[in-house]
Amino acid sequence: MAYKSDIEIAQSVTPKHITEIAKSCGIDQKYLEQYGNYKAKIDLSLLKESNRKNGKLILVTAITPTPAGEGKTTTTIGLADGLKRLNKNVVVALREPSLGPVFGVKGGAAGGGYAQVIPMEDINLHFTGDFHAIGAANNLLAAMLDNHIYQGNALNIDPRRITWRRCVDMNDRQLRFVVDGLGGKVNGVPREDGYDITVASEIMAILCLSNSIDDLKDRLSKIIVGYTYSGAPVTAGDLKAQGAMTALLKDALKPNLVQTLEGTPALVHGGPFANIAHGCNSVMATKTALKLGDYVVTEAGFGADLGAEKFLDIKCRFAGLKPDAVVIVATIRALKMHGGLAKTELNTENLEALEKGIPNLLRHVSNIKNVYKLPSVVAVNRFPTDTDKEVELIIAKCKELGVNVVLSTVWGEGGAGGIEMAKEVINLCEKQNDFTFAYELDGTIEEKLNAIAVKVYGGEGAVLTAEAKKQAETLTELGFGNMPVCVAKTQYSFSDDMTKLGAPEGFKITVRNLKVSAGAGFIVALTGNIMTMPGLPKVPAAEKIDVDSNGVISGLF
Repeated sequence: MAYKSDIEIAQSVTPKHITEIAKSCGIDQKYLEQYGNYKAKIDLSLLKESNRKNGKLILVTAITPTPAGEGKTTTTIGLADGLKRLNKNVVVALREPSLGPVFGVKGGAAGGGYAQVIPMEDINLHFTGDFHAIGAANNLLAAMLDNHIYQGNALNIDPRRITWRRCVDMNDRQLRFVVDGLGGKVNGVPREDGYDITVASEIMAILCLSNSIDDLKDRLSKIIVGYTYSGAPVTAGDLKAQGAMTALLKDALKPNLVQTLEGTPALVHGGPFANIAHGCNSVMATKTALKLGDYVVTEAGFGADLGAEKFLDIKCRFAGLKPDAVVIVATIRALKMHGGLAKTELNTENLEALEKGIPNLLRHVSNIKNVYKLPSVVAVNRFPTDTDKEVELIIAKCKELGVNVVLSTVWGEGGAGGIEMAKEVINLCEKQNDFTFAYELDGTIEEKLNAIAVKVYGGEGAVLTAEAKKQAETLTELGFGNMPVCVAKTQYSFSDDMTKLGAPEGFKITVRNLKVSAGAGFIVALTGNIMTMPGLPKVPAAEKIDVDSNGVISGLF
């Protein structure tokens, strides 16, 4: 049987006009700023002026990702469509994709099969220009910083201690380390520099955590760009850059409204990397969605040890949010990989490999239930090759933890394949939950890192290198010790070693570098080999993307 590609499915559906989608979730025309017929921005005043009670908040997370795929975004969209089929007033809130993965190896982030948000070509490419605005604000700050040094350096900035990097929304390893300011006196001050991908910029994290334009401007002013010769931090506020940066970002702060293939309203807004930053869509979009829907389905990046941990410990803490239910997505194929099978061996029944891989799922389930104390359900994203015996094994193991399992077939069936999952979620939303953070803010930086390493990763603690210990002391002295920590870690393992699959034990997380994202409001702890500028693979996805003479795009996935 020949399957249609994601883009072919998306192009086979006639979307509803965006005004119709807005009307379906109660958005008055005065709050709508249209970008053509099928996408719009929602004015920030809707959130201020709405007195509607908040809906229920459902977080979709997943097991530790593998090359076999989990389908988290697809499940999120399919669950929302399933709730709509049960006549629930539902809004889905997702992240925007970065051009890096779109043209690289991972592909876009608009869902898949019959559970997608559309127009998927726009969402995966320029969309409403939010990422361009973030890149422009980031690079304006970099330009003002270097210009300040060139024009006499009144702030006494040490060029060797500049921490602010330029950014571009592309996977481009050539730009990781550069030397700029060359070509003589009139062309700047020569120094070592580098680029991050836009989704790793602190401005992306700031935009996604801001509650208003004033909050955005205040956070931008706190960004630390470097240090003086005497070791004092220099901020964007010191450079008087925050006003112009806010001007570039004022429209980017407004949530974007689109729709699913089945016409469910979708807010797609913001997209910080989950292995580098906090990996969630914007606070503004989530809060707006909660005013529009009785049920809001949102997702967090990668596995629950990264995306869900940061959603709960950082985003919910800052935004005063309390999730009502959590869905943990798993595939039997991925769990068999965690059990030691190669990708080529996943299509045949193998209960032994599945049993070896299931502890990965169980640790994520246990964390949501026992660390964060939230009601949850496991959604098995079912493939045609999964056998009944394999499904029964997962159901039995999760039952031991007191968590139900539902089968999801949303990729092939859309909302119809998410109805059982939707029914379970509706039940969970009515249960009492005692949502708790994994750590409190008044502990030391090291204590917070230890809490995450032990409680969430299942390790024995965090080890700080001599350099990281020194940085922890400095950051505490500068008054940043009470911030939450955002661990930059491989997404492929609970540990900081991507080869340790399943549910490894007896390991420690090595923190090699600590830096403050003072505007975002968290300390970033770098572990392992995490890079803030990815590279393209040997055969980039970009090679398969094309446009015909009518302007119809093909090859996006």
